[in-house]
Amino acid sequence: MELQWMGKYRDFVEKLIKYGNSYAQAYKVEGAYATDIPFSAAQLQVMEYILENEERSQNMAEIAARLGVMPSAFSKNVKKMVDKGLLEKYHTSENKKDVIIRVSPLGKDIYKQYVSFAYEHAYKEIFGLLDEIPQEYVKLFTRILEISAEETQLKKLGEKEVTLIKIQ
Repeated sequence: MELQWMGKYRDFVEKLIKYGNSYAQAYKVEGAYATDIPFSAAQLQVMEYILENEERSQNMAEIAARLGVMPSAFSKNVKKMVDKGLLEKYHTSENKKDVIIRVSPLGKDIYKQYVSFAYEHAYKEIFGLLDEIPQEYVKLFTRILEISAEETQLKKLGEKEVTLIKIQ
């Protein structure tokens, strides 16, 4: 059966799905990425967010919410990264329940190793292609990715009338 509803965008949708599936497979798998300590894509996202938002001193619940991940999954990743020495945990003086996370000096070194590897093996080519596209088109494509991400989140699906049928 031909899926005509996608029309001329069938190839685009197929590649978007392929990317999502590929990323989902690699999301929790720890790899070395030419670094001294292995970590997963999920752990990398945590580290990147913390590095970009160091001045905010957000607690773990706030960071999990901003990343769109379940607090329990976030906590598990943080624990793994603390155990590896990539992150450090602190309590605020005002509230002992609030745990602040910082990237350790080792974590910053590992992140620099990863960035060098990732840039050379993927992002250099991607950024080169994006440089050939007018910025307004890059913004439109970014919005397409955002809509796709928003519409496939389980929380979002739960808000809509989605009926799952159990097949026996």
